[in-house]
Amino acid sequence: MNIVLLGATGLVGNECLKLLLREPSVTGVKVYARSPLTVSDPKISMHIAPLDAIGRHKDLFAADAVICALGTTIKKAGSQPAFRAVDQDAPLAAAQAAKQQGCGHYIMVSALGSDAHSSVFYNRVKGETENSIIALGFPRTTIIRPSLLLGDRKEFRLGERIGALFTPFIPKKYRPVQASAVAAAIVRSLLQNGSGVTFIESSSI
Repeated sequence: MNIVLLGATGLVGNECLKLLLREPSVTGVKVYARSPLTVSDPKISMHIAPLDAIGRHKDLFAADAVICALGTTIKKAGSQPAFRAVDQDAPLAAAQAAKQQGCGHYIMVSALGSDAHSSVFYNRVKGETENSIIALGFPRTTIIRPSLLLGDRKEFRLGERIGALFTPFIPKKYRPVQASAVAAAIVRSLLQNGSGVTFIESSSI
């Protein structure tokens, strides 16, 4: 199985890459990233390019499945348009390229509360992106909606630290989840048979 992975330098993407490299049925992982990885492996084919250049690298997306683990925050991106560029424009461009190349399965990490009609900008963008990708009509689409992500980040995120402290008191639906658990859910989906659109909610991760 040949996989394209976007977001491999991020929290979930990095955990996902570890699992893909250990999975015998995965023969190759084409990593599209803005910066090089710190890990090397015979399975990895590295492609360094800006996210807004995805449309110029369509041939790369000829694969059995594409995993999009891209994600940022408005604070880190610096503005709402910059946030859209990472969380909407790039995932959709990757999906369009994958569809044109005949890819059969698109897997996207979205977020709990995604809703195209939400008054919350973050949730609305996530929901709009989900809808746009579903509309492309892949034979199989998997959308994963985690709550706050826990893991070893390079940057400090206060909300995630607070969420981790209060996890035992938070209803299961909203509890923070480990990035490694999200990655495991991605790989399970990759290895299972199926068709159509599947949503994996945070409480099921």
